[in-house]
Amino acid sequence: MEEFSASRVDAYLRRIGAERPKSASAAALRDLHLRHLRTVPFESLSIHLGQEIVLEGEALLDKLLHGGRGGFCYELNGVFALLLRSLGYRVELLQARVHSDGGPGIPYDHLALRVECEDGRPWLVDVGFGDHSHFPLAFDERGEQSDPGGVFRIVPVDGPHGDLDVLQDGVPRYRLETRPRVLPDFVTGAWWHSTSPASGFTRKPVCSLLTESGRTTLSDHVLTVTADGERTERTLTDDAEVLAAYRTHFGIDLPRVPVPLHPRP
Repeated sequence: MEEFSASRVDAYLRRIGAERPKSASAAALRDLHLRHLRTVPFESLSIHLGQEIVLEGEALLDKLLHGGRGGFCYELNGVFALLLRSLGYRVELLQARVHSDGGPGIPYDHLALRVECEDGRPWLVDVGFGDHSHFPLAFDERGEQSDPGGVFRIVPVDGPHGDLDVLQDGVPRYRLETRPRVLPDFVTGAWWHSTSPASGFTRKPVCSLLTESGRTTLSDHVLTVTADGERTERTLTDDAEVLAAYRTHFGIDLPRVPVPLHPRP
């Protein structure tokens, strides 16, 4: 897997407001993880703006560095993996299938990371799943792990493949395969999620960001702000108000309002 140049690493670190770590430590990983979640939005705007999603390192970093943009799991965890690799961490890309009422989703439904620090301990790192853990989870821990995002468990799945279910507050969120993958493996999953009428990502644009006091989400024209446990929801009335909300809450300056690719009937 490629790495970024020193100047590109510095630009990435400025984007998330982080200092260059002195070593590939667990403490530095926790700091980078939280800063990423609070500065780089989880968003599907490219799908609804007619912009191509390119799963290549430099293209992903360019998107993140310009215009306040973020992306969805393949983009966010894909580019974060390259940053961590450039900082001396050992990183593996893992494919996962997101749980829903019908069970696990399509193969390559989600991209998550297994990251080893300098002491050799592995961590589950995921800055691309929206409302999830604020900090990395101990990959080899099978008991409960408390996090500001909830109580998490990583549970072995019965069967011959060594898969793991990641649970949040007792609810299965995704099924993780432990075999390492490479970024091009996820192109088909990214294409399906960005084109298929069956994908939730094509039905409406979503932009969401963790904040110090909660979370802010703009879903189509509905702005939801959770702060200190209180949730407010407001429907924005026109395009100007939507564009202003992207700028104010996410630092994203768009040329036009994203239009749902496959709106619900």
